[in-house]
Amino acid sequence: MKITLPTWANKGEVKKLGVMLELWWDYVASWLQWPIAQMDPEKCGESALRLLAWQRFIDRFDGESLELFRLRVKYAFVNAVDAGSVAGIKRIFERLGVGYVEVIERDPDRDWDVIILQLSDAQLSNNQELLKRLLQKYGRTCRRYEFKLISPVGLGISVHEIDHAWYFDEAS
Repeated sequence: MKITLPTWANKGEVKKLGVMLELWWDYVASWLQWPIAQMDPEKCGESALRLLAWQRFIDRFDGESLELFRLRVKYAFVNAVDAGSVAGIKRIFERLGVGYVEVIERDPDRDWDVIILQLSDAQLSNNQELLKRLLQKYGRTCRRYEFKLISPVGLGISVHEIDHAWYFDEAS
């Protein structure tokens, strides 16, 4: 907070007092903002994060990074709302850093209760425990999930113009 003094008092010891009061108020403001910062999963301390996770029914699994745990706690409410739809499941995976996932529900070649998640090999190998936890927490009841690997393949197509003119000589 900037303290503005009248021009006649903006010099000498009064100015030093004003600067000291600005620093003191910034210090007090940081005290007042600390409890609010503890409610933000991205900025709070680890013990406060564990308390927020408990409140939101999130358990940290072995080997989970602190950044991923913070994301899971931060998006717990939104993920619970999104869990009921195909588009919501896709958004959950995007939010938590898994990436793009295709969700196939009711494949005619499979049983009615199988949901197929198509993802890349890297997505599956890097996020095995996370995917297991997400499906346990947000998966649909009485449904089975299968992973199907997709591998993106680059395709190059060359386009060339073929120009040809036809000439007809009409003989009478």
